[in-house]
Amino acid sequence: MQKIIYAAFGCICLFGLVSVGCTDKRPEPVSDSTIVDSASTDTSKVDSVDSVIIATPMPKAADALFDDFFFNFAANPSLQRERIIFPLKMRNGETVTEKQKSEWKTDKFFMHQGYYTLIFDSKKQLEIHNDTSIKRATVEKIYLRKKTIEQYRFEKIRGAWMLREIETIALNKSSNASFLSFYQKFATDEQFQTRSLNEPVKMTVPDPDDDFQMMTGDIYPDQWIDYRPQIMPHDFIYNINYGQKPVSGTSKIFVIRGIANGLEERLFFKQVSGKWKLMEFVN
Repeated sequence: MQKIIYAAFGCICLFGLVSVGCTDKRPEPVSDSTIVDSASTDTSKVDSVDSVIIATPMPKAADALFDDFFFNFAANPSLQRERIIFPLKMRNGETVTEKQKSEWKTDKFFMHQGYYTLIFDSKKQLEIHNDTSIKRATVEKIYLRKKTIEQYRFEKIRGAWMLREIETIALNKSSNASFLSFYQKFATDEQFQTRSLNEPVKMTVPDPDDDFQMMTGDIYPDQWIDYRPQIMPHDFIYNINYGQKPVSGTSKIFVIRGIANGLEERLFFKQVSGKWKLMEFVN
């Protein structure tokens, strides 16, 4: 059974990424607003993580991996202010402004949303978050409807991760522009979603008879409704670039990763004859 473990201030915090087993019918996908509401009704787990993080000073070892640092950064207002280079540069096209420390408001990012999303170009990149040699990382807030992206750029300076600037760019300037435009329609248009499925889609799910084993098979468009992801955010998503070189590419992996709700789903897309297709789904 897939689990992802994050270290928080020297303790091990399990962010509950336990795969969902096969059933006769999966729950219907929910809207972005429903996701936010449902996440807010079960914030006790996330809040308890917050309280542990806030109460315990972050050890230097947490700077080794960006994920360890960032979960602390997002949950701890005091640490967040310490790890921003003020005045903070804010770029938007040719316009550059500065935000002073007194103007900064704590940003929880996705901590109370219950999940976050990631976009990778290859299966090899799925493990890049474990690379301790990374010196730069960018957290992206992607506004699909507004077609803009806010890029929070972090750099490891003398062994400590620091937020050094925020830049707002048009979505069409992103290396993921083609995929993001496709994904928004894929997430909102059921008929388009069905037409965008490879025949068949390879599917990997937990073995119902053995929680520690996975089973793989094929599903076809008429079966997709029973297995598709429960969460399909379509207005606003996150992405983290761990310093990998951005490429447009013809392959993308869209990951929906839970914080405290037992979710980890991976959708593997590929361009076929110029059109994006879902090739594989891992639950």
